[in-house]
Amino acid sequence: MKKTLKRAWIAWLCVPVLFSCATYNNKMSGYYKSIGQAEYYRAKSLLEQNSLLQHDRNKLLYYMEMGKVCHLLGSYDSSNLYLNLADNLIEQKRKTLGDVVVGNLVNPMMQTYLGEDFERFLLHYYKALNYLYKGETAEAVVEARRITLSTQAQQDKFKPNANRYTEDAFALIFQGLIYEAAGEINNAFISYRNATDLFLSAQGLNYYGVRMPEQLKTDLFRTAGQMGFSDMVELYQRKLNRNYQPTQTAEGGELIVFFERGMVPEKTEQNFVLMQQGNGNGVFLFNSQYGSFNIPVDFSAAGISSNHSRLNEFRTIRVAVPSYTPRIYPFAEGTVSVNGQKYTAELVEDLNTLAPEILKERILKEVTTALTRQVTKKLTEAGASAVAREISKSSSKEKDERKKERNAETAALTAGLLVNLFNTATEKADTRNWQSLPAMIQYVRVPLQKGSNQLSLQLGGSARNITILGNGKLQLYNWAVNH
Repeated sequence: MKKTLKRAWIAWLCVPVLFSCATYNNKMSGYYKSIGQAEYYRAKSLLEQNSLLQHDRNKLLYYMEMGKVCHLLGSYDSSNLYLNLADNLIEQKRKTLGDVVVGNLVNPMMQTYLGEDFERFLLHYYKALNYLYKGETAEAVVEARRITLSTQAQQDKFKPNANRYTEDAFALIFQGLIYEAAGEINNAFISYRNATDLFLSAQGLNYYGVRMPEQLKTDLFRTAGQMGFSDMVELYQRKLNRNYQPTQTAEGGELIVFFERGMVPEKTEQNFVLMQQGNGNGVFLFNSQYGSFNIPVDFSAAGISSNHSRLNEFRTIRVAVPSYTPRIYPFAEGTVSVNGQKYTAELVEDLNTLAPEILKERILKEVTTALTRQVTKKLTEAGASAVAREISKSSSKEKDERKKERNAETAALTAGLLVNLFNTATEKADTRNWQSLPAMIQYVRVPLQKGSNQLSLQLGGSARNITILGNGKLQLYNWAVNH
């Protein structure tokens, strides 16, 4: 028996060797490093060679990353090919029974990835930009309407007035800009109004790290004035404590520049030990930076009565949950210099704040799921031990009953340890995400002269010169600075 236990113990110590504890980000590090260094062709090649993303459960990530890197390469048709595949997969795919089973018995990394809520909104952002760059304004307007559908789908997930992420202010602002570029001023006004109301309803007027941009206020008043909505102008003058002053549109039209900075926070794994409260009442205490709360577990659903002695096996349980680690970037305002004037961009999306806050909103669900998974694993260990014990006793030819019982106990213990080895090694949080998205987005509206305009863009230590033909319309342009 001692020899058997020694072997089982050695196997348990080999867990770090037998199973990789690397997060999704670790396995994608080469690709993300290339993105950060603007080596987009190399990044695309690494992405195509990455076997992890070829699994069906990771197809969405493959489509989104390929869509993004193709966009950065200026291959807008290819970009939308992949982004449309991603969009369709999100629309059609749902977690299957197999996903639920493997999530409970192994870990959520083995389930089909269906995207974070904010990732779905940013799909429309990149798809619309691709269409606009190709001159396909009507298709970009379709993406603007899809933002409304995505918003409705997000709202349907929660109860009315839930303190949750149900709308995206940046998506609404971007939607308004697309409508405005297409000449649909009434729809543009509605989008700007919805975004304004969202900021006004946010606690401290701060929507996931973003204060209401002054440009949004200007766009709201301008489109309301263009539509002759004098009542709306008066209403929002009071709400925003600002007077509306009509301005003349530049002869060459205007350019909206989006400055995309860095990459979204890395999703990592955190481990917590949950302790059962009271005398085996099935209520566990979770205490972390997310707050403290009790999580009840219905052991009776697993066939264990509340006074069963085996409840002692569940006094403490380790769970693995996801966590975001924001990337720190030096403060830098994007600026555009054109025709002797300099314009400063405003922050419009802060994923460094948004991503961790959304995770915090659903942390109770994450911990409850992880706890349920661990209880299930504990039961499989007990089940394996019981089966091994019975098999050993029924197949043994040993006549000495005490020796037969010792052998059965050894077999049960060994089986339990081996299952525990597997369960411990496979306990992981889902650390997958669309990592190449920007950490933050700034935007600025720039007036243009008719004809050729030479613009100088500056963000921190990075600079870019572009030429834009002023055609009297609103145009959009994005620039990614990944470091």
